[in-house]
Formats: sequence, C-alpha cells, structure tokens
Amino acid sequence: VETAILLPFSVDDCNLHVGLSLSRSKPEGKRMRFTIGDGKAKKAFTRNLTLADFAKDGDKIMFKDLGPQVSWRGVFIIEYFGGFIAPILTIFFADYIYGTDRPEFTTVQWFGLIGSFAHFAKREFETIFIHRFSSDTMPISNLFRNSIYYWLFAFLMSYFIGHPLFTPPASEMQIYIGMGVFVVSELSNFYCHIILRNLRPAGTRERRIPRGFFFELVSCPNYFFEIMSWLGFNIATQTLAGYLFMIIGGGQMVIWATGKHRNYKKEFRDYPKNRKRIFPFIY
Repeated sequence: VETAILLPFSVDDCNLHVGLSLSRSKPEGKRMRFTIGDGKAKKAFTRNLTLADFAKDGDKIMFKDLGPQVSWRGVFIIEYFGGFIAPILTIFFADYIYGTDRPEFTTVQWFGLIGSFAHFAKREFETIFIHRFSSDTMPISNLFRNSIYYWLFAFLMSYFIGHPLFTPPASEMQIYIGMGVFVVSELSNFYCHIILRNLRPAGTRERRIPRGFFFELVSCPNYFFEIMSWLGFNIATQTLAGYLFMIIGGGQMVIWATGKHRNYKKEFRDYPKNRKRIFPFIY
C-alpha cells in the first residue's frame, strides 16, 4: 500500500490512516507492520514513537498486513498445555493406554513423566507471572505451528516413556547424571528468566544489557539451559521422540540467539565483545 503520510505521525496514526484507506471500519493496529525501505535494508519502527524518529521527508513507508493476531501470552499458554497434560494423562490413564496387565512404572519412568510435567508447569507459571513481552501479539498461524510441535512431541515422549517395553539406561550413573543436569538446568533457566524480567519495567518495552550469572558469558543463557535441560532429560530417559524434540527446538533457539546477539550489538555500543551467542566459549 502506498499512501501519503505527513510527519510527525505516530504509528497508531498510521494504523488508522491505512485502515481507513482499506475501508476498515475498525482497523486493527496490532496486525499492521510499517517499515522504511525494502529488501535487507528495511527498518521496522515501533508504536511508541513517531515517524519523525525513524524517517525523513521523501522516505517510502511500506505497510504489511500481518493477518489475524493472537497474544504472545495466549500462544504460550496453549502450546505448553500439551506438555503439561500429556504426562498427567499417561499416569492416570495408564491402564487404559497400555492395558491392566502392565508392570508398575520404574524410577526412570516416573522421573520422565514427572520431570516433563514439571518442566511445562514451570513454563506455564513463567508465561503467566514472569515473562514481559516486547510485542503484544503474533500472527495466529504461529499458534497452530507451535502447538503441533509441542503437543505432538509431548504425547509421543509421554507414551514411550510410560510404555511397558520402555528400557532404561543400563548404567545407574547415567540416569543420575541425566537427572542432575535436568534439575540444575531447569533452575538456572528459571533464574535467567527472572533476570530478564527485572530488566524491563512493567508496562514498558525498554531494553537493557543483561548482566550477571551466565549472561556474562553468552547473550541467551536461557536458551542454553533449556537445551541442557532436555539433554539431561534425554540422557536419563533415552527416547527417540525426546532427542528429536531437543534437536528441533535447539536448532530454533540457536537461530533466535544469533538474531538477539546481533541486535544487542547493534543497539548497544558498549555491549561486551567477549560474549558468545548461546554456548559459552564456543558460539
């Protein structure tokens, strides 16, 4: 859409102007994205500033309709609910799933089911009470994509961990190491989220350089400990579904960490040069 907009205009003014141009009676500002320029050089601008803060007379402002939106918090609650409910159903309906003649769950099976439940219960708690989101919404299509990933692997992991033919690792030491790595990583991940929460005052989109703990080593230690948590989980439980879940999710977190690291360096001139992206001392 190409339309004349005079400076200074706020992004909300742009939303209204473009919405009316498209004959929308109630334009949905959160689904609109404005950028200056095109290609790799394009730059998006935020809702709390005016166009004069980003553009000059003669700049071409591009508009993109992102489609129906859903809140970030809502997406997280729904996608994590699959991981929250899958182990509960496996525990309480095991006789219906595997038959009444199944053996009792072993210690490793209990760890796998309760551990996965605890992980996603933590994620739901963080979503509701800890996280402060930089954006209000995301395209609703992300809800279906993310939910398929979490729900599918959550039920696959729970099913195979609770299965009567489940075979635990031969070494008890391996089991205890996996459990230890899982618990320490879960607690460390939670602490990273507390640090990130405290960086952003409530009701703002302010960004600061994270400091302390593993943030002195990498830009995204929360992602690092998320991967380590699932590594420990898989060392103890050894399911194909668990390893696939970790590999796919870990690959996505590496991509996110690379982008966040690049943005930190662009935004803050005094950003520590020795910090890695996600893996301490490596990448």
